[in-house]
Amino acid sequence: MSDYMVRATAADAQIRAFAATTRELVEEMRQIHNTSPVVTAALGRLLTGSVMMGSMLKNEDDLLTIQVKGDGPLQGMTVTADGEGNVKGYANEPQVILPANAVGKLDVGGAVGKGYLSVIKDMGLKEPYIGQTALQTGEIADDLTYYFVTSEQVPSSVGLGVLMEKDNTVKQAGGFILQLMPFASEEVIRILEDNLSKFSSVTAALDAGNTPEQMLQMLLADLDVQVTDTMEVRYSCDCSKERVHRAIVSIGREDIQEMIEEGKEVEVNCHFCNKTYSFSVDELKKMLD
Repeated sequence: MSDYMVRATAADAQIRAFAATTRELVEEMRQIHNTSPVVTAALGRLLTGSVMMGSMLKNEDDLLTIQVKGDGPLQGMTVTADGEGNVKGYANEPQVILPANAVGKLDVGGAVGKGYLSVIKDMGLKEPYIGQTALQTGEIADDLTYYFVTSEQVPSSVGLGVLMEKDNTVKQAGGFILQLMPFASEEVIRILEDNLSKFSSVTAALDAGNTPEQMLQMLLADLDVQVTDTMEVRYSCDCSKERVHRAIVSIGREDIQEMIEEGKEVEVNCHFCNKTYSFSVDELKKMLD
């Protein structure tokens, strides 16, 4: 497996943990959207965080959508994940160019700016669950950490990273989510905090050749890690001509009639994968029937 995620527990289930390597799916996103390096880093982090959070969903039809809206030049990002390791996303402005930040890294926080993060869980109920928090740094990992603590009352640590090659392709990408259960002891918390303080970064760990399992061994040293399962993760868009057809039908007779009267074929572009679907005037007439 190239891109995959592991789920684990540690310290007799006082901690639940997720870790992933996502280089290929982030590179696929970069190619689809032709993103600049800082946008590749921002959206790559959000895709990685979302695919791990998607695996927390209970049912196979559940869907997780995370939206980041900020006042930076990137404007915003939308990512959707399911519980099966599929994730897709797009940035409102894929071509942002910014100078490096104070520590010489890609300035993701500067690209995102100030704003808010929304987590929408569609679990087949009448209303989806929506949790919204203010962005803390715009660096994505900090913002998801804050979301877990404030919206879900789960003390968490989120680490996400995307490392670029000189030619602006993706060299490494991945992340982790560590969550404390309500019954976690002070001793377990102390060991975990100590391990986190020694951990350099997700991309440094991956670039040194470590797997997600080895990354969790470093983060959860002396806490008896038990890997519970492994899942492939991938960039996947489920759009189709049939789904776009249904979407056009749903806009109503008047609007379709207007399109027909214009006498031109209609093109619809998918935000997530950039595929374009065309509908001829005859196809539009059939929709009216």
